[in-house]
Amino acid sequence: MSTIIKIENLSKKYIIGHQKQERYTALRDVMMHKLRGIGQRLRHPLSPNKEVTSLEEFWALKDINLEIKQGDRIGIIGRNGAGKSTLLKILSRITEPTTGRITINGRVASLLEVGTGFHPELTGRENIFLNGAILGMSRADIKKNFDEIVAFAEVEKFLDTPVKRYSSGMYVRLAFAVAAHLEPDILLVDEVLAVGDAAFQKKCLGKMGDVSKEGRTIFFVSHNMGAVESLCNQALLMDYGRVVQSGETHNIVSSYLAKNYQQKENPFSDCLRTGNGKIRVISFHMESPDGKVLQAAKSGAPVVFAFEFENRNCDHEDSVSFSFSVHTDREFGLFHYYSHFSDTYFKNLPLTGSFKCLIPELPLAPGEYLVACRAVMNGNEKTGEEADWPRVFVPITVQGGDFYGAGHVNLSRWAPILVKGNWSMVVGGPRKDI
Repeated sequence: MSTIIKIENLSKKYIIGHQKQERYTALRDVMMHKLRGIGQRLRHPLSPNKEVTSLEEFWALKDINLEIKQGDRIGIIGRNGAGKSTLLKILSRITEPTTGRITINGRVASLLEVGTGFHPELTGRENIFLNGAILGMSRADIKKNFDEIVAFAEVEKFLDTPVKRYSSGMYVRLAFAVAAHLEPDILLVDEVLAVGDAAFQKKCLGKMGDVSKEGRTIFFVSHNMGAVESLCNQALLMDYGRVVQSGETHNIVSSYLAKNYQQKENPFSDCLRTGNGKIRVISFHMESPDGKVLQAAKSGAPVVFAFEFENRNCDHEDSVSFSFSVHTDREFGLFHYYSHFSDTYFKNLPLTGSFKCLIPELPLAPGEYLVACRAVMNGNEKTGEEADWPRVFVPITVQGGDFYGAGHVNLSRWAPILVKGNWSMVVGGPRKDI
């Protein structure tokens, strides 16, 4: 496929001013300082502002080199402040780069911030034509797509209402509908879709999928890893203004989740616990099947729960059954899994090691959960001897994923547990056995 965007040595610099902060300043001092500043500016209007005591160069982007093919669906991920939105603003020609060059072969439509390109005093109908004109569309083209835009945005009742009275969700629906239906060659979408509800997000992702099938190029910035994996075939990982990794989406997302894991203060180091003390759980983490530590797991994806332990006084003959439980809060448990449920006992424990449990398809909806653990020796939870029961609830995060394999990555939180089944239809009423 032909190259539609080529970025060469792109950098963007901002100058940040810092004001000296006093430890304590009275109101009288502040007023006198401001009055002196006003007087100085009146006498010397071209002199610099003396309140700014130092200037700092900040590189929002640094040495970006990319070549994007027509029809690529690019997901841009990274922590806040990594430069994702700055890159899209430069591609949209909202701001100019400091150095470097961009070659774009096609018409660009962007949805970067709520209400961008809308005039608050104009009605929804008028803003459709205004925004379309800004995007370079003729009035005839806008009229041709007008009904589809209104139907997609679901704002028929408020079409002749000034958009300043719209909610943020209505703003986004209308702005996205205009950008997606005016047939751009390149569609840039920032995190604004997070404003909409789950149904709208699903609708937008479906529309962007349709756009990509028509051979158009999409740049999608999002913190929703499930949505990025569902929509994009390529991904860029950005950090400190640089593209640190690029490639197939699943690999980049997995790398991002692993790199962003930060070991917080260990809750197992000082907690209330009961048991004979022969073993002791010392930490917990989640990891991928290939051993990468994860900051968050995904619905429907494989994940390993790993509990590190110390063997303090276990004999070779001792057997251990280990368990963990997942909770929505400290009062409500979702499921509890002992290893002996699967007839698995651990013997000949090393001095240090990990109890690991691979969950092939994590059956949790997106959200925040708590994990607890417990170990018993020489039996089950009823007949065995309690070895270690730390009263610790470790928080974990589950992100949206394609649990059902049908493209539904933003499942609403009707319930925390996800299940799979086989649906069928039977003609007629229930069978009556004689």
